[in-house]
Amino acid sequence: MQLHIILVSPARPENVGAAARAMKTMGFASLRIVDSEAHLKPEAGWVAHGSQDILQNALHFSTLAEALADIDFTVATTARSRAKFHYYCTPQELQVQLEEKSQWVNHAALVFGREDSGLTNEELELADVLTGVPMVADYPSLNLGQAVMVFCYQLSSLNQVTSVKPENAEAGQLSALRARVGRLLENVGAEDDQKLSDWLHQRLGLLQQRDAAMLHTLLHDIEKKLTQ
Repeated sequence: MQLHIILVSPARPENVGAAARAMKTMGFASLRIVDSEAHLKPEAGWVAHGSQDILQNALHFSTLAEALADIDFTVATTARSRAKFHYYCTPQELQVQLEEKSQWVNHAALVFGREDSGLTNEELELADVLTGVPMVADYPSLNLGQAVMVFCYQLSSLNQVTSVKPENAEAGQLSALRARVGRLLENVGAEDDQKLSDWLHQRLGLLQQRDAAMLHTLLHDIEKKLTQ
């Protein structure tokens, strides 16, 4: 599994350079930038110091949705208070989640928001899981570079995980499952129940590989019954 680091609209080149340096130090290489050219500024390269290749190879996208088009499992960083319907996990819990996903998911993404305002509610809705760094100080804030370092350090063990995909694991299994659930809601006339739809889609990413495969089988049986 490849883990992609995605920065949404970073404003300060120095923060992007610090993020690239943190990635390089902890063994991560894929950086995606959304709606910003901060990584192209000289200041980013100065701070990156030996990690300029990550900046040079960074992919640019206009929107977060575009950056996630080929991603199977998405994790977004935010404050716990904004975790509507989503499962919220600590960095340690996230490590366990991703170690399991690495056995059957090809691409995962860890998304960081804007320095001043984070991710919008619409952007958070694109995530499967939300996470954040627990704070004990009265000033509960990390700058972008620090936040990337915390997560890259915590997740660096993923680079030592050997992925052995089960025989019945297929690329895009989670995406296919979401599409299938969406069709089922339409078929039973529940597509306008936004609360139910949000809850279902945001829980699918928590499934382990065996559970996802079993749900595919169940949905197949339901679809077959509905067409009889």
